[in-house]
Amino acid sequence: MNALTIKRRVVIPMRAGKVMAEFVSFDGDDSGKEHIAIYCEGKSPEKAPVPLVRLHSECLTGDVFGSGRCDCGEQLDEAIDLINEQGGYILYLRQEGRGIGLYAKLEAYALQDQGYDTYQANEMLMLPDDGRDFSVAAEMLKALDLTEIRLLTNNPDKASQLINNGILVKELVPTSVHVNKHNRQYLETKAKRKHHTIIFDTMNK
Repeated sequence: MNALTIKRRVVIPMRAGKVMAEFVSFDGDDSGKEHIAIYCEGKSPEKAPVPLVRLHSECLTGDVFGSGRCDCGEQLDEAIDLINEQGGYILYLRQEGRGIGLYAKLEAYALQDQGYDTYQANEMLMLPDDGRDFSVAAEMLKALDLTEIRLLTNNPDKASQLINNGILVKELVPTSVHVNKHNRQYLETKAKRKHHTIIFDTMNK
């Protein structure tokens, strides 16, 4: 991948102006995906020396429409709140459906309705169970002059890919468990198949 450079920084008020965020675009990415970094300065008077970063893969159904079949929308909301408080970045990565695209994700949902889990459904469609490449996130961080971060995630693969691409992950900050009756199997499958650090307590049952 080519080294990325910052193209444009634009401040955008979010949530009716309660959150002021700087949106950052990049030059040099030949994927055509138009990934975005979103920066919040933070409100805490004692800022952490290492910024908090969330790698968030696009999920139209969850982020925009509040789908209950995943926890993406809740994780994005949580990341906005935490990073607005502590300071840091959300890297919004255009990798819908773990990299397979929106239409393929809907095909996979149809197979899940027949009883297959999320990874089995992808495999039946002859698609990777997780096709995301987080090396672009590492290049975005480097363009932002960040080589050390605290990573907000339950997914160990994100940390591994960043480390392999020259980013020092000083701390893993777990996200909350956003479970409901529609996504419980999905979350359990991620924990079992991909070792996501999701702990289900009695409140999640």
